Amino acid sequence: MEITWHGHSCFRINERGMAAVVTDPYDPQVVGFDPGKLRAEVVTVSCSKPAHNYTKAIRGSAFEITGPGEYEVGGVFITGVRINGSKKKNAEDDTRNTIYVIDYNGLKIAHLGELNNVPTQTEVEGLGEVNIALVPVGGRTSLNAAKAAEVISLLEPSIVIPMHYKVKDSVMPLDSLSKFLKEMGLTEVETEESLKLTSTNVLPEETRVVVLDLNL
Repeated sequence: MEITWHGHSCFRINERGMAAVVTDPYDPQVVGFDPGKLRAEVVTVSCSKPAHNYTKAIRGSAFEITGPGEYEVGGVFITGVRINGSKKKNAEDDTRNTIYVIDYNGLKIAHLGELNNVPTQTEVEGLGEVNIALVPVGGRTSLNAAKAAEVISLLEPSIVIPMHYKVKDSVMPLDSLSKFLKEMGLTEVETEESLKLTSTNVLPEETRVVVLDLNL
C-alpha cells in the first residue's frame, strides 16, 4: 500500500489489484497550485468547500463518497463518520466534516478532513482502530498544532502524516509545518517521497510522524 501527497488535504492511496482512492481533491485557483494528474476508482470528499470537493480534478470516472456510511469498492472498505468541523449544533452544510477510515487489507488510514475541534472520546471510539492518521495541522479552518497533537494522543495511531498546512505557492492563510513539529517535540524531519507499507506487522510501536514530499 502506498500513500502520496498532492498538497493540502489531497492524497492518493493505492495497492496493486485494489481500487485507488483520492481524498479531498481541491480547486487549484483556491489553493494556489495544481494537484497534478489524479487517477482513481474512488474519491472521498470530507466537506463541501472547493479546497476539498473539486472532483473535476480526477481523470476518468470515479465512485464519489461525500458523506457518512459504509462502502466497499474494489476490495477497499471505507467508513465515513460525520464529525462536524463546527461546534454549532445546527452547522451549515459547508462546515460539516466527514472523517473517512480507509481499510486496505487491514491497514486502516483515517483521513480527518477539515476537522477543527478535538472530538469526544465516544467519537474517537466510533472510528475504531487507526494505524495511519492524515491530520490537518495548519489552523484557521482546521486543527491548529496544539489541537492536532491532542487529537493524535486520542487516536494513538502508529503513523501520523500532517496535511492542510502552508507550503510554497499556497495562497491559503495556514500555519507552517514547523509549528506542528515543535508541538510534537521534533526539530527536523526528513521528508519522504511516499509512504509504503506491506502490512500491519511493519508498523512502528510508538507514534511516528512522516512528512511527505509534495507530489504535483
